[in-house]
Amino acid sequence: MGTLPETLKEKPQLGHILPTSLEANGVKRSPWGFFCTGIVGGVLVVVYAVATPFITPALRTICLPFVPATSKQIENVVKMLRCRRGSLVDIGSGDGRVVIAAAKEGFAAVGYELNPWLVWYSRYRAWQEGVHGSAKFYISDLWKVTFSQYSNVVIFGVPQMMPHLEKKLELELEDDARVIACRFPFPHWIPDHVTGEGIDTVWAYDVSTFRGREKRP
Repeated sequence: MGTLPETLKEKPQLGHILPTSLEANGVKRSPWGFFCTGIVGGVLVVVYAVATPFITPALRTICLPFVPATSKQIENVVKMLRCRRGSLVDIGSGDGRVVIAAAKEGFAAVGYELNPWLVWYSRYRAWQEGVHGSAKFYISDLWKVTFSQYSNVVIFGVPQMMPHLEKKLELELEDDARVIACRFPFPHWIPDHVTGEGIDTVWAYDVSTFRGREKRP
């Protein structure tokens, strides 16, 4: 047999072979990519963890947002507590300034707040102010708490929640209790005392008074 023509001879398939240097470059991955991805992911987790307790109340049917009390509001609340005794509760205690102010006045004060970050901060502030023994803070939904054991109730409410809270407190509080409302009054109760003006207005309602009115023919 004769030899094959040169054009039919096999030629090495060089088109599919990458240079060694290109292969190495393609396989190498910069450690900075992993590092940056980890940092961004960590930041997003922290932001989510911190922001969620502040955002979720806005998604509730009845929202009680955190708005810090002014020094004048605190002053007016303390004024309404003069000559009062017994325990005190702040419904939606926020950063704890009402509870801490009441504890400084000698009250055994408790704050209920749904936001855990605010509760932890309030506990720190109470310790810093030296009243951690008489100022307590708990993470709880106000609608799941019974307030019958408290003689003084403070609420910085919003209009849409006041009718519901009015009914709840009417059922739970003792006759000698006092309810102090800040920023917005209760819709049906007639206040026994009012102090301040504008956003600093505070209304005080004695349970014995509005229950006495209800019993009248």
